[in-house]
Amino acid sequence: MADLSPLAKRASSQDDGAFVEDFCNWDRIPEMEQFIRESPAARIAATLTESSTVRLYHDHVLVKEPGTRQHTRWHQDLPYYNVNGHQNASMWFPVDPVDRSAAIRFIAGTHRGPWYMPRTFLDDRAAWFPEGSLAEIPDFDADPERWPVIGWALEPGDAVFFNMLTVHGSGGVGGTTRRRVLSVRFLGDDMVHASRSWPTSPPFPGLVEELDDGCPLDHPLFPVLWTRSGTEAEPRN
Repeated sequence: MADLSPLAKRASSQDDGAFVEDFCNWDRIPEMEQFIRESPAARIAATLTESSTVRLYHDHVLVKEPGTRQHTRWHQDLPYYNVNGHQNASMWFPVDPVDRSAAIRFIAGTHRGPWYMPRTFLDDRAAWFPEGSLAEIPDFDADPERWPVIGWALEPGDAVFFNMLTVHGSGGVGGTTRRRVLSVRFLGDDMVHASRSWPTSPPFPGLVEELDDGCPLDHPLFPVLWTRSGTEAEPRN
């Protein structure tokens, strides 16, 4: 929090604690880069996505200070992005104990689609796809029998992996405990560049001039973390 990047933003109102997000810090924070490259996370992502190669898409820090009421609205990750494909994984990795009410929760089965309209967390704007071009997200909470919610209390060292199309969200943070999370997004074999005419979240300025729509994400911004050679796993440093 003392060294936020230019991409950092506040996702709660000024009178509501602080929900702060920051993006794409792996190449300026050595400890983060070491964790992303050397932990088992990329190998786990490869196993889950049945991929022979895994690239980093981006890192995402999410901090909710004690007393932050702001919920993380139900949403999918993929509609905010400039990538397409099915072989992908997001990892949610808390560094503080998190009870179930404040931890990430999922709507089971939504990884199958459809895509829902991405909106800003704080003021509910359609800042990406044009208004009306995607379905609005249903009121999942109104029909829990149809839309079962799954989630867990988590401890430091726990990690939850999920598809970027899975609908997820989280509650506010009460008491005196911070909720600090590192989320890392991984790209598997079939992931390609999806050229957008608007800044994505996070933005990758100039990428549309360097990669054609539908091309593999072979670019220094997205380093290879893990490859499979025969039956052997090879971490890429």
